[in-house]
Amino acid sequence: MSDEHTAEDEAEATASANVSTPRETATLIGHAAAEAALLEAYACGRLPHAWLITGPRGVGKATLAFRFARFLFNAEASAGGLFAAPPASLALPPEDPIFRRVASGGHPDLLVIERGFDPRRRRLRSEIVVADTRGIASFLRLTPAEGGWRVVILDGADAMNRNAANAVLKILEEPPRRAVLLLVSDNPGRLLPTIRSRCRRLALRPLAPAVVEEALRRARPDLAPADAAALASLAEGSIGRALSLAAHDGLSLYRRLTGLLAELPGIRGEALHDFADELLRGGGEERFTLLGEILPGWLARGVAQAAAGGTAAPGEGEIMARLAARRGLDQWVEVWENLTHLFAEADSINLDRKQVVLNAFFALDAAAR
Repeated sequence: MSDEHTAEDEAEATASANVSTPRETATLIGHAAAEAALLEAYACGRLPHAWLITGPRGVGKATLAFRFARFLFNAEASAGGLFAAPPASLALPPEDPIFRRVASGGHPDLLVIERGFDPRRRRLRSEIVVADTRGIASFLRLTPAEGGWRVVILDGADAMNRNAANAVLKILEEPPRRAVLLLVSDNPGRLLPTIRSRCRRLALRPLAPAVVEEALRRARPDLAPADAAALASLAEGSIGRALSLAAHDGLSLYRRLTGLLAELPGIRGEALHDFADELLRGGGEERFTLLGEILPGWLARGVAQAAAGGTAAPGEGEIMARLAARRGLDQWVEVWENLTHLFAEADSINLDRKQVVLNAFFALDAAAR
């Protein structure tokens, strides 16, 4: 690896280290209605035992789940029980002992389930397996250590395989007392219908670009104003995606991508292979994930722009207008569906990453001819 690449990797690692994880994040931006719904449910004294928190990746779903868990632990400790007057906000200051214990993973009444690490592949597993969820039932059967609630946060619930999902379903069918399950999902359509039907749905919407840009500026004051604005426009309402784009040189990735798309039809094979190799250098899992969001997103915006005059990111309009003239919008929608499925399959069945990138561009090139 060259010195240039080493420096780039160090810059990415530093940027990533400066971004708080959801369990460490004290603020939640733009989801006042969702917070109000949780407060109202608690105040009524009939708190649903399971919530399905949905919305785009990185929009704040897990942050809200941890925020609500801290609220439950604190409300019971400070107000003296379910029927006492509830706090007026979910917020808890970072210096609070409950906040610190949740952030460190040391609160005895909180269990967090997410995709585990696969040591053989040296990355997170593509699924949540039954071994990950098996301990939920025994955890919830225990008496709360601090006299309040037992809370389970299942982050990435749509990644559960069928056995894991069935294990969770059994718990939802016979929920223990004083227990709350918070299922966080980017794609709730992948969950079993019986799981969805046993949860109260709480949908978080994409944030306005100005809100994303302001949050990005606070988290990354080193970014040039023009770069922050461009990243916010590409983030599609997700602060998490904006931060990920910033940490992994997303603007450079996007510019390379649009340069290739401008060649459609007839992308040069050498340029395409160079792009794929650079994207996947050093594993490149995060950049590959970003491409799997940026490329279908580019196509979706182009279809929307051609169909109803939607807004395109800088540099997109002319490319998509030219491509739209070569094929009907229904055909481009089909290409978008195929690309979305391709990248999803890459993660679920561990397809060769470079071949996925090549196949995505081959599909676009074939459609543009």
